[in-house]
Amino acid sequence: MKAFRKVLVYCGLAILIVVGYCGYRVGFGKPFTLNELANRQTFLFLAANPEIFTSVGIVDGTVLDRHSGKLTAVGVKKRDRDYAMASQFAAEVREFDRAKLDRQAQITYDVLLDQWETELSFKRFDWLSSEGAGALGPGLYPIAPMWGTQVGLPNFLETIHVVRNKKTARNYVKRLEASGDKLDAVTGEMLRQAKLGVVLPVSLLDKAEIGIKDTVQPSPADNPLVTTFIDRMKSAKGLDSSTQAELVHQATEAVTNGIYPAYLRMTAALDSQRAAAATQAAGVGRLPDGAAYYAAALRQMTTTNYTPERVHSLGLSEVARVGAEMDALLKSQGLSTGSVAERVQALHKDPRFLLPNSDEGRKQLLAKYQQLLDEVNARMPEYFRTIPTDKLLVERVPLSAEKGSAGAYYQEAAMDGSRPGTFFVNLRDVAETATWTMKTLAYHEGIPGHHFQISIAQNLNDLPLIRQQAPYAAYSEGWALYAEQLGAEIGMYKDDPFGDLGRLEAEMFRAARLVVDTGLHAKGWSREQAIAYMVNTTGMNESEVISEVERYMGMPGQACAYKVGQLKILELRERAKAALGPKFNLKDFHAVVLENGSLPLTVLEKLVDEWIAGER
Repeated sequence: MKAFRKVLVYCGLAILIVVGYCGYRVGFGKPFTLNELANRQTFLFLAANPEIFTSVGIVDGTVLDRHSGKLTAVGVKKRDRDYAMASQFAAEVREFDRAKLDRQAQITYDVLLDQWETELSFKRFDWLSSEGAGALGPGLYPIAPMWGTQVGLPNFLETIHVVRNKKTARNYVKRLEASGDKLDAVTGEMLRQAKLGVVLPVSLLDKAEIGIKDTVQPSPADNPLVTTFIDRMKSAKGLDSSTQAELVHQATEAVTNGIYPAYLRMTAALDSQRAAAATQAAGVGRLPDGAAYYAAALRQMTTTNYTPERVHSLGLSEVARVGAEMDALLKSQGLSTGSVAERVQALHKDPRFLLPNSDEGRKQLLAKYQQLLDEVNARMPEYFRTIPTDKLLVERVPLSAEKGSAGAYYQEAAMDGSRPGTFFVNLRDVAETATWTMKTLAYHEGIPGHHFQISIAQNLNDLPLIRQQAPYAAYSEGWALYAEQLGAEIGMYKDDPFGDLGRLEAEMFRAARLVVDTGLHAKGWSREQAIAYMVNTTGMNESEVISEVERYMGMPGQACAYKVGQLKILELRERAKAALGPKFNLKDFHAVVLENGSLPLTVLEKLVDEWIAGER
């Protein structure tokens, strides 16, 4: 019996040693597989960025939730910790011998190295912030009209932080209580940058102040940060009326004593920079080492090595091609007087294509989008092997974000199912949406665009988490533009020439973006020069163009991702068709593009070439 007990003890110790060793390898040492490393790095990254953690939507409101009451830190210390993390992560990836990995692990290896090395490429620009318009890594302007933290933070709280139970409701209040400090930190970053010669152009400063003024205009109790919280608590579990009342009081106090005063301090700080802002050119070429910064931003956003000159030339050639197609279509409808832009402008104002600018018109617009999405979704089994089952909602952009928001955008679902994928439509002015433009927008943001691409990726359970997300704009936006053209190719615009004009107009818009973005940041274009070019090229309203151009001023390179990505996917499809002939299968091509997760374009090209070789 004693011998038997000794054996049991030794076996137990051996098991503990093995389990401990495995736990150490997975949690701290070199993991057994690259997927384990990828997921460990992703979770460490998410733990350092609690707002992104909530956006992914994995464990909020559960016993594992240690983040949903926190906000992401702001400042130089945060930025430099991110650089150190990226450097460590890149070194961990290189510990694996890529040649000995299976193909999917090699793809993950390439994605991880691209992610971390791209972030490190910005380390030379000491004036960058931990916050910035549209940036996952180091950012340009912490305060900017459309995507600055002063806009993004309330939008995050109202639409992404899910209030599902008592824990998430209390954590929402904690985040409100932390928001004032975060906004002050963002103001501090803006002032730090100013000392290093990085000041917002005055048009961006003005728009940022207008947005702040609108945000603080309601009384704290009537601010959407409070009113939307009240609405969401109604469907949350485990919240009695007294608890709800207590949380509403705390939320109102947080807005009154923390958030509103911080916004007022931010406005005062912006005012202090007004004289310097008035002297700033539109592009980042004016900034310290600005040309190198723009080249790096362009590489990050397009996941290519295209130079600004190449992107600019590509834009000019696409503008010419698409313009010729638009001219021919307009003439076929008896519209031949004036430039293409002038004829398109007239159609945007044509009463035949406008819904009433009223609550009834807003209902009709949302219903029309739902109808268009239902119609195209019914056709998808003909062209895709995998059809997402995840629900897609069509909803209005939150009122608090309407003024500075885009005309529409897609917000991905939480991976735990607590928040569905949503196609948000801006209803500030129904007259902004001519009905002949709606199909293209529905296909881009919804089906088979972002909703298909992101939902399919989120359900690739054999892949690490980073490849189930959408960190690459050139891939995701390129796919969405490809989806617009696919709609035409499968007959969704048949007998709808004006709908097809909407597709071409959207393509012209993205082509002009290449010209304008590179014009601003690499060729020294003024804001006014960029606005004039875009109005004359696209036919868009000047007010809409102004918002677009100012977006490019604050997010260098991002607008180039769309068209570059689309053209690469189309190039790869034509390459496959030419190589495979009758063996080419569109469903298989779509599977290669979508069922490997979000990828840099360079990696996607290798995958398609390998698929072609395999099919041969």
